[in-house]
Amino acid sequence: MLVRQRMTANLITVNPHTSVPEALRLMRDKHIRRLPVVDSHGHLLGIVSDKDLLHAQPSAATTLSVWEIPELLARITVEQVMARDVVTVADDTPLEEAARQMADRRIGGLLVMKGDDLVGIITETDLFKALLEMAGGRRKGVRITVRVANAKGVLAKVTGAIFAAGGDIVGLGVNETDNAGKDWEVMFKVQDVPQDQLVAALKPVVSEVLDVRES
Repeated sequence: MLVRQRMTANLITVNPHTSVPEALRLMRDKHIRRLPVVDSHGHLLGIVSDKDLLHAQPSAATTLSVWEIPELLARITVEQVMARDVVTVADDTPLEEAARQMADRRIGGLLVMKGDDLVGIITETDLFKALLEMAGGRRKGVRITVRVANAKGVLAKVTGAIFAAGGDIVGLGVNETDNAGKDWEVMFKVQDVPQDQLVAALKPVVSEVLDVRES
């Protein structure tokens, strides 16, 4: 799965001269938390978040009067508060690489480029939705988690056992354990086979059945 398959296209952008109040209103109206900042040719200049805009506002301890604050804010533009060192990814980046960058950098979104063109944004919400689908979170079935040895051909044996029992795998997740990489915990969401029959089919080919439930 690539970033372009999960990103939000048709971005809402602002120019560098947009005022802070105007940018905040746009975020509130469109229910978004980030705005790319582009020039008149659509070239990326930076990005501004709701936190950047809120930090630009006077604190509760300000000596400004309530009449002075709106006038002051109207003179502050996103160019003055935006981040210029923007982290981007190409639209053909694998989704897991985008997720790794977001986790390592502790950021909630990445702007997506196709060559020199800004084409979208990928956010933590997009990643959550992808995880939900890969794990079969919206499908009914038996959710079973097993421990298996990290060895060639083990997953083929497990999936073969599920198929032989008449099951249809509609979700899958793999987690490497802390046992020096020797074991995996694998979650399957399976349809078309009863829970007890699925457990009986998998016990001979896995190290341990860790959890099983209807979901």
